[in-house]
Amino acid sequence: MLVELTLLWIGTLLAVRAVVATQTMGLPDWTLALVPFLFIYAPVLLCHLRKVDSYGYRLAIPDFGDREAWAEAFALVGKVIAVILVPWVVGYHVYQTALFNAHPAWRIPHDVWLLAPYHLFFVALPEEFFYRGYFQTRLNEVFPRKFLIFGVPFGYGLPIACVYFAFGHSLVSVQWWHFATFFPGLAFGLLREKTGGPLAGALFHAWCNVCVVLLDTAYGIRPI
Repeated sequence: MLVELTLLWIGTLLAVRAVVATQTMGLPDWTLALVPFLFIYAPVLLCHLRKVDSYGYRLAIPDFGDREAWAEAFALVGKVIAVILVPWVVGYHVYQTALFNAHPAWRIPHDVWLLAPYHLFFVALPEEFFYRGYFQTRLNEVFPRKFLIFGVPFGYGLPIACVYFAFGHSLVSVQWWHFATFFPGLAFGLLREKTGGPLAGALFHAWCNVCVVLLDTAYGIRPI
């Protein structure tokens, strides 16, 4: 099973890397829409080849008509944000000022209005579909959920999926800090275990990404 997941992981991420590389060579920006397509349909194709029902892997995202499911996901993520927001911002400030002498200013990205939809629909939902919808559920078939944290059962599938998630970024574009994405991945995975699907984790994933972009821009780490 780990061989199966590793081959899926390598194949999908190398295909994503190829899309990103060819787009930088002059192809129109819309070609990057192939990236979420790959994250979503690679595990669905594998389910087809394995002759299993992909819906059994909790890959489905509720449609917009299912207001109750979306409301529950937003409410849960809102509670998580209320707990971590202040410690995160304070920790980020200390990190940037103490280590890099970077100080905040009133800078925002010029495309700030695109951040939320881009990170939700082009980044968070496809990645959560791939890593938490398929990988984590598949791993749970082998590793029973025998541990408990905050009342949420989980197994070794959670951290293993987070390892794939963290180092998957480096298969696309190498950055020294990619290993650190393991830790927010734990939160995304716990949300998947609590709710039984990837939506809440995707909402929180998108929120984290947007906050990082806003903070990095404010502290001059990222250009406007």
